[in-house]
Amino acid sequence: MNYDLVAVGGGPAGLAAAIRAKELGVMDILIIERDNELGGILNQCIHNGFGLHIFKKELTGPEYAKIFMDKVEELGIDYKLNTFVLDINDKKELAVVNSTDGFFSIQAKAIILAMGCRERPRGAINIPGTRPSGIFTAGTAQRFINIEGYMVGKKVVILGSGDIGLIMARRLTLEGAKVEAVAEIMPYPNGLKRNIAQCLEDFNIPLLLEHTVIDIIGRGRIEGVILAKVDEDRNVIKGTEKHIECDTLILSVGLIPENELSKSAGVKMDPLTSGPLVDETLETSVAGIFACGNVLHVHDLVDNVTKESYKAGESAAKYIKEVGEKKKIKDNIVHLYPEKGVRYVLPQYLDIDNLDENINPIHEQ
Repeated sequence: MNYDLVAVGGGPAGLAAAIRAKELGVMDILIIERDNELGGILNQCIHNGFGLHIFKKELTGPEYAKIFMDKVEELGIDYKLNTFVLDINDKKELAVVNSTDGFFSIQAKAIILAMGCRERPRGAINIPGTRPSGIFTAGTAQRFINIEGYMVGKKVVILGSGDIGLIMARRLTLEGAKVEAVAEIMPYPNGLKRNIAQCLEDFNIPLLLEHTVIDIIGRGRIEGVILAKVDEDRNVIKGTEKHIECDTLILSVGLIPENELSKSAGVKMDPLTSGPLVDETLETSVAGIFACGNVLHVHDLVDNVTKESYKAGESAAKYIKEVGEKKKIKDNIVHLYPEKGVRYVLPQYLDIDNLDENINPIHEQ
């Protein structure tokens, strides 16, 4: 198969990038999605708060996704569901498999990486204790409740104050569970202020800052956790341990951009963002491969994902138009470095000769 543009991922990033490229005249576009429907993580985010920047009104996740899914249908953009990309190489060839077509390859003129991110699991943070059932990442618990219709537990402790964990604290409470506490190892919460207010304070759920789980109790099913206070170096302070009975522990301890395919394509990575290194056009170190959304860096707002993905779609369309023509050589590249309390900068590279065309920031914040 041959396509002008392939978007890997049918979530908000892939949808927005494909739509903008199509609007700019790219004809043969394919979106590849491994789930059984487009929309990505938005399908299980049934709370509101989406679309305030793009549409100037509050939408739920599925409502926000539906706008872009309808646009994909209207523009006649091809997509394949239940389809896995196994490998991408630097020649922009994709190895793909699904149950209908079997194994096949796709040659693309340009590729947009929009695979999103995955949650950091228990093994990544080395919580000691037994290995009983009842321990979930926040997104997994959200899918069980909102998509599959299963309640994950009745007495819950949440470790981490990421936005999904805060939203699940409210969701579990509304479903009849008792959230005993939200523990956060840092001296400040990681979620948005509005989620702290709407999900914890409005429901009188205690937030324990500078606390972490140091032991898990239970064999067949989790029976409780041991929480302890930590000092400024994140070391446990002895004598502050307390036992909390629970039948469920939910982990909201961060997201990791899903970049195995990016690495197989030879894309250079940024250890700070765990995403690709990109220039101001969101092009990676491999010509013709672009990245946007949570695969590039973790976003707080889906509206910002959409704005960024529009930019990737525009850049991919421009690249495809120049295929066969003499491409402008990028020989005036500046590498940007963070300093003085700034964790990372994005893009990491700037083409000085191209700055006039890209003077407006992607995110207005």
